[in-house]
Amino acid sequence: MVGGVQLGVLAACIVLFVPMGMAGWHLSRNKMLFFSGALFITLAVGVHLTPYFPSIYDALSSLSSSVDDINSRDSCMSFLHHISFLHKSSNLSSVDYAWVSSPPVLACDFQRLGRSDAADLLNGSWVVVAGDSQARLIALSLLSLVLDSEDMEVVKGDLFKRHSDYRMVIGQIGMKLDFIWAPYVGNLTGMITELKRNGNYPDVLVIGSGLWHMLHFTNSSDYGVSLQSLRDLVVSLAPIAPSLAGGLGSVSVRSPHFFWVGMPWLINSMLNTEEKREKMDDAMVSAYNRELYQSKLLRQWGGGPLILLDVESLSRNCGISCTVDGMHYDGVVYEAAAHVMLNALLIESHQKL
Repeated sequence: MVGGVQLGVLAACIVLFVPMGMAGWHLSRNKMLFFSGALFITLAVGVHLTPYFPSIYDALSSLSSSVDDINSRDSCMSFLHHISFLHKSSNLSSVDYAWVSSPPVLACDFQRLGRSDAADLLNGSWVVVAGDSQARLIALSLLSLVLDSEDMEVVKGDLFKRHSDYRMVIGQIGMKLDFIWAPYVGNLTGMITELKRNGNYPDVLVIGSGLWHMLHFTNSSDYGVSLQSLRDLVVSLAPIAPSLAGGLGSVSVRSPHFFWVGMPWLINSMLNTEEKREKMDDAMVSAYNRELYQSKLLRQWGGGPLILLDVESLSRNCGISCTVDGMHYDGVVYEAAAHVMLNALLIESHQKL
């Protein structure tokens, strides 16, 4: 809230610096003193009368509140991945997770959503998840938050058909989820181009790619070029659609919430083929990550359009015991990533469940 103290400081600054500026115009000393005194009295009266004029006071309060909200949202977005994993000593395969208990994280009040809350948040939404096996695991975790265990058994059988797309409508909450197999950035670019051509965008778009390119092309520079093209395309998805046929003019459309599924922590010694161990070493992983950050695709790195779901950070925190092949991790890691996404949606949409 903008109070009398803040306005008083502003008034003092004006009283101090405006006359100093006017001195440069060679005004006489008496004229400067008169102007300074008159200005001070006017501003002092204004400061004291402002609370009695609700429209002015509310406008100033609203402006200050908006700035505070933006700062709070940006701050909380930076703490979303501050998650720790608890390995139960009696059974290393049993892992739980929670946001760390530091004061700034606690102040953000992140939530692990139950089925009812997740269903409320995603009610009526169209979610598109596109990418490689990491994106597929994110899609599986999202569905597990809104479906019961019996339905999930059916989903697993269908969703994990090799290198295939998957579509599901959850009638009870009106949610539609599409998984699109897109192992290369070029596939993602083609998919988004098609969405743009149709002028029909999902509410949430979760994309990610990199592992296949690293294995089959092993060329980080080429990967970076494709990311730049993808970024340019995503940025072009403005919230105002072009003029539509039939002379309807431009219409407002809702821009989707964009997320990027980061690559996991690759444990080279555990990768299950010699080709993977040879091509996907630490140096190559670093080169690919560097291209991702330099592409300015991510909001966290360069103010790009996509929010990073940092699977590398989460999988590293979970540790070696959370993977059997050094690349694909236990479901708890992707469930944590899904909760990061849902909490980001809550922050972005100013909601609280």
